[in-house]
Amino acid sequence: MKASKFFRLVVAGISLSVGAAQVAHAETYTIGASLLTQQHPFYILLANAMKQQAQKDNVKLQVSIANQDLNKQISDVEDFITKRVNAIILSPVDSKGVKAALLKAQKAGIPVITVDISAPGIDVASHVATDNYAGGVLAGELMAKVLNGKGEVGVIDYPTVQSVVDRVNGFKKALEKYPGMKIVSVQPGVTRAEALTASQNMLQANPNLSGIFGFGDDAALAAVVATKSARVADRVKVIGFDGMEEARNAVDKEPNFVGVIRQYPDKMGATAVETAVKVLKGEKVEKLTPIVPGVYTRP
Repeated sequence: MKASKFFRLVVAGISLSVGAAQVAHAETYTIGASLLTQQHPFYILLANAMKQQAQKDNVKLQVSIANQDLNKQISDVEDFITKRVNAIILSPVDSKGVKAALLKAQKAGIPVITVDISAPGIDVASHVATDNYAGGVLAGELMAKVLNGKGEVGVIDYPTVQSVVDRVNGFKKALEKYPGMKIVSVQPGVTRAEALTASQNMLQANPNLSGIFGFGDDAALAAVVATKSARVADRVKVIGFDGMEEARNAVDKEPNFVGVIRQYPDKMGATAVETAVKVLKGEKVEKLTPIVPGVYTRP
């Protein structure tokens, strides 16, 4: 009688050994996920959707939170590798900074699914995310529409995150069709406080500024506050990205917050878990699974 093979499935310190005859069933899987943060509604919804989908698929799931700390995320990934996880779902804190850790995961034969934020240079099993470039194009087209195709615009950026890079590139591409529009300032503003400072700096340095594109809800909401404080809300239009409830409510109430590109983190989280299960079962998955964004404007 041949010895049965065993598989160890580990997530953030929890391990489960199962026999080879059981591995074909999803209930034998434990998936680890390292997420960027839980301080933002987007990632709360994403994590909740992952947990709900894991229950549907009879998958064990434990989520670890990096709290926007690259070193912690690297440590989490290395811990997954040491404990021989079967799959890792990751939203990188730094798209380039996680490369070495993910290469270690690949060397160990552990498939990686990135969600929301990609990791360029890493051949992951699949990337599940909003089509951020297309969303950026939508934001640019909306800005051009509300400014009648002319005006100076500022951008609040998060340059170490690839999804934001894609949004900003899409925004810039859309504005290329409008010679009367010019991006005069691009400043980082990761947190709401930093975005407020960035917005204030833009407004002070560019007295003719007529629009601000915020890479996320916090950035856009901060820009709205800055325009009101500077008493220029009547002429400076703001567009955001993410579209969580707070931002949608602000679009409804604030005249110069003209719209937000809306993501669907619930669909993204569920799809990430579904994709991980398919990979573990040996099914073919697409390298890129785009989630189409929407546009939310005042009703």
